[in-house]
Amino acid sequence: MEINLGKLPFDLDFHPSSPLVAAALINGDLHLYRYAADAQPERLLAIRAHDESCRAVRFVDSGRVILTASPDCSILATDVETGTTIARLEDAHGDAINRLVNLTETMVASGDDEGCIKVWDTRQRVCCNSFQANEDYISDMTFAADTTQLLATSGDGSLSVCNLRKSKVQSRSEFSEDELLSLVIVKNGRKVICGTQTGALLLYSWGHFKDCSDRFLGHPMSVDTLLKLDEDTIISGSEDGVIRLVGILPNRIIQPLAEHSEYPIERLDFSHDRKFLASISHDQMMKLWDLQELLDGNQMTQDGLPDEADSDDDEMDVDFKPAESSKKSKRKRQGKSRSSTSVSDFFADL
Repeated sequence: MEINLGKLPFDLDFHPSSPLVAAALINGDLHLYRYAADAQPERLLAIRAHDESCRAVRFVDSGRVILTASPDCSILATDVETGTTIARLEDAHGDAINRLVNLTETMVASGDDEGCIKVWDTRQRVCCNSFQANEDYISDMTFAADTTQLLATSGDGSLSVCNLRKSKVQSRSEFSEDELLSLVIVKNGRKVICGTQTGALLLYSWGHFKDCSDRFLGHPMSVDTLLKLDEDTIISGSEDGVIRLVGILPNRIIQPLAEHSEYPIERLDFSHDRKFLASISHDQMMKLWDLQELLDGNQMTQDGLPDEADSDDDEMDVDFKPAESSKKSKRKRQGKSRSSTSVSDFFADL
């Protein structure tokens, strides 16, 4: 299934229990679609959420509310059923907001262009934690619930680990010459995989975040988004427009799964029932792939074909000069703050 969004998308998110998917667009719009396996997706909402670009979108409150974030430093809460504005927090950050991630049913985190991460608790109706985690834009975040630690990658080339229980930045990796753009946790919490601007995957061992334990080549261009399929396998979206199935330890690109377009893939996500894999790209399209068909097709074609890359050497290193980044020019668009709405007022209506 394909959806022509009409504008370049920055983010997408599936509803946690219903066949709905939301897209955040460069012109500040929020789109909401209903999808089904045997029908063309139907657009339910098209809202001008922000005056500047809409960079991030997440369903919260069991899917009753959509949060969006923007370079204008605001976070908007929109009612899923009616499309009406519930509340807008104008000065959620001091700098342009780049990412949102769900932590629990009642907690979300936001990251901005200057490396600041804030954690919002809807029960207490406050920003309960703020971390100066990195020195450049927050490119991706993921939450390790069993350790209450929030991990973030950044354009400064480092991986940070924020301890929510202790309210401190617990660890930060050494600076890589390569921008870190995406991350997932695999191997039952033992390995953290980071995608980079030059296409290498960096593997970090849990608890040893100062330097990566392995560098795995295979992607010809930047790895802009990563998605965990299982503990041993991830799905990558690259600047070359190819979606790949990647094995971790042993490290190998198992097989290309699909080609979105010749344009960079911005984001990947699974539907709530994992029947669909969604991808968005700079071609202004959202594609919903039948995940089982992709995997079954891969199983039929991969036997006998050489891997694109294979590495399980923890001491493997890379000798190359990173390409000049194109991510900063896209991400570092500062927004002008507006009059403040209190955090308590924002969450009181959720």
